[in-house]
Amino acid sequence: MTNKVPMIKLNNGVEMPQLGFGVFQVPDLSQAEAAVKDALEVGYRLIDTATAYQNEEAVGRAINNSGIKREDIFVTSKLWVSDFTYDRAKKGIDASLQRLNMDYMDLYLLHQPYGDVMGAWRALEEAYKAGKIRAIGVSNFYADQLKNLELTMTVQPVVNQIEVNPWYQQTDEVKFNQGEKVQVEAWAPFAEGKHDIFNNTTIGQIAKKYGKTNGQVILRWLLQRGITVIPKSVHRERMAENLAVFDFELTTAEMQTMATLDKKESQFFDHRDPVTIEQIFGSSLKQLH
Repeated sequence: MTNKVPMIKLNNGVEMPQLGFGVFQVPDLSQAEAAVKDALEVGYRLIDTATAYQNEEAVGRAINNSGIKREDIFVTSKLWVSDFTYDRAKKGIDASLQRLNMDYMDLYLLHQPYGDVMGAWRALEEAYKAGKIRAIGVSNFYADQLKNLELTMTVQPVVNQIEVNPWYQQTDEVKFNQGEKVQVEAWAPFAEGKHDIFNNTTIGQIAKKYGKTNGQVILRWLLQRGITVIPKSVHRERMAENLAVFDFELTTAEMQTMATLDKKESQFFDHRDPVTIEQIFGSSLKQLH
């Protein structure tokens, strides 16, 4: 086994790396640009940003100045709920492209399942057919919300980016998406360190066997579930560590041990709570995933 990142073929035939780099909660443009520059130099080729992260401009600058061919980098961004109408979504797509300073994005997602989802999705479909986006998908959609979209629209989502980590394993949601041939992509794979995840003894026992860290075991566990994952770090050594997860493999028993850690609760907020939904519409962009 090597540390080469495998490619995942999406349901429209487009290929994306299974392990990438995210810039959530890095709103400082100089820091975001430096982080993406480091990530690309370390070896990442999937870069994930969003309108709500307020750093698309920095991400685009780092990619465009990297010296790496544009077609060799898989760029993801997301549309925020404030642009969830057909007309506003069309403008939002163009605004993302302008901030990234790119002719196309590889993947563009609806960031939340609220508001005029159908109108916004129609705009994504048009941009997809026009070649502005190579693949379109969603984020934070539950199974019923995904199915409703699939039954209503003409282009099926290729990706559903959701919270998946040892404390919130989303077994049923993952299984449903995979059954629909929608690629699951995990955000917050480390639960942002909650419940002392990096020092958890159960994970640590597995890590010690392979000479790895808890973080590397978590990433390996997600990859073996067929999930794409986008860990975030502004530290170059941690970026390299997160990429070094293709030279070992967890056993069936170890996968089952990891499954026992499920707390079955989001480490952030309930996306179905009416109060949360109202807050998402009313809060500043930089505060929410």
